[in-house]
Amino acid sequence: MTRTNQTRHGWREITRMAQAQAHPHDHDVLDVIIIGSGISGIGCAAHLRRDRPEKTWCILEMRDDLGGTWDLFRYPGIRSDSDLYTFSYDFKPWNSDNAIAGAAEIKRYIAETADEYDIRRQIRFRRKVTACAWDSTEGLWTVTTTRGDDGMVETWRGRWIFSATGYYDYDKGYRPAFPEEEKFAGPIIHPQHWPEDLDYTGKRIAVIGSGATAVTLLPALAEKAAHVVQVQRTPSYVMPMPQRDGLLTLARLLPSRDLTHRLMRKKNIVQRHVFWLLCQRYPKMMRALIRKINRANLPQDFPIDIHFNPPYGPWQQRLCAVPEGDLYKSLSSGKTSIVTGHIDKFVADGIAMKSGEVVAADIIVTATGLNLKMAGGVAYTVDGKPVVWSDHAIFRGMLLDGIPNFALCIGYTTSSWTLKVGLLCKYFCQLLGEMDRRGKAICIPQRPAGGMTLKPLLDFGAGYVQRSIGSLPKQGDGYPWMMTFSYGGDVKMMKRSSVILPEMKLYDAPAAPAHRPAPA
Repeated sequence: MTRTNQTRHGWREITRMAQAQAHPHDHDVLDVIIIGSGISGIGCAAHLRRDRPEKTWCILEMRDDLGGTWDLFRYPGIRSDSDLYTFSYDFKPWNSDNAIAGAAEIKRYIAETADEYDIRRQIRFRRKVTACAWDSTEGLWTVTTTRGDDGMVETWRGRWIFSATGYYDYDKGYRPAFPEEEKFAGPIIHPQHWPEDLDYTGKRIAVIGSGATAVTLLPALAEKAAHVVQVQRTPSYVMPMPQRDGLLTLARLLPSRDLTHRLMRKKNIVQRHVFWLLCQRYPKMMRALIRKINRANLPQDFPIDIHFNPPYGPWQQRLCAVPEGDLYKSLSSGKTSIVTGHIDKFVADGIAMKSGEVVAADIIVTATGLNLKMAGGVAYTVDGKPVVWSDHAIFRGMLLDGIPNFALCIGYTTSSWTLKVGLLCKYFCQLLGEMDRRGKAICIPQRPAGGMTLKPLLDFGAGYVQRSIGSLPKQGDGYPWMMTFSYGGDVKMMKRSSVILPEMKLYDAPAAPAHRPAPA
């Protein structure tokens, strides 16, 4: 038996024995319903396996496979813009040589984690969650799903919901209307809905956008296209990043993969935080440094101050990482180019700029960003009253005041998403254990009686955030009502803070609910 099979068998046996003792007469009610099987949902499930093996749970996933974002997006060149030593889980080493990895490799890593912790058999695929209703008389959530293959409506009951849907709209990306776009003779494609059968060999392609998706698409499309032009209204900060971390060879000399992973992870956490801190404290100096790096990687006559000169400071929006400087190389080779300015209208054979320039194109790709959708767009109610997310405040980065037994997973915006996810999952497991120890079943954070100053949940200048910030929950002006973005600070806070804080009101379980059969 292989080590992976031994691990999988071990988790099954431990979980079976623990769950048989936990709720012997109430198997139809789950302890936790996890919504989403992306990196956050699989991470939560793995933490429950590791830290709370007695708990019963399932994952509801609307797609045919796990992976979340890394299963959804299929455009050429898709990759992480964070290093994988910090983007991966702290309990499962990232063993690839690639510090920056593509979607297929990341999805494979998530799938390996699911198999190692025997998670896949508890994922209910093709279940689109449409409603989540809390009933205080039962102390339970009822989750309604529609099955994708036959449209059958099912219900699931659980004590807790862990929403691991992220905050992107998986149905459609942000797609502004352009003047006279109906006149364009070719296809107009959004990266979120990339056609699998699109043949762009020898085509002229215009990519509208300046973010991570656009700078990823440019060199990837240039491998087969005749020419690719990035059309951007406002430049972004771009930084090269090695595909293989220079410390890896030395780190591989350590006696175990776990030690190698911890060293690489720690180094990259510190390195990224120091860079972000310098950008906050010395924006002019860091702007000059980034400009110098761009200049060193591009031809001397390249107009850097037009195409690589954002009007905002470094890290007011997310920096775009380019592995091995692939964007610079494609620009230097002449396979790609950049046009910075305002679009006037679409024409039959491309895009007319307000400057009078016409960008010739056979295909237009609108890498114009994403839409946010809170909790996957699911309709939530508490005792029949609809939940309006903007009426609630975040507590300890994952709970919401006034909403019972609900955890929301949102990662970092200025660092690797998964760093925050790991902390939230660990705390969630601690919270479940402490509530069991106290004999309590329901947890509801409550705001201070005197009120508090509220502000937007995310202090981040990205367009996709600013377009939807009003629909998101709020944050307060002090701990534990702040949405923090410092991994080191969050680790210290978690260690010195009690699991249960005074603002968290705990309640006994109501009378036992009537028995209902679980869905098949």
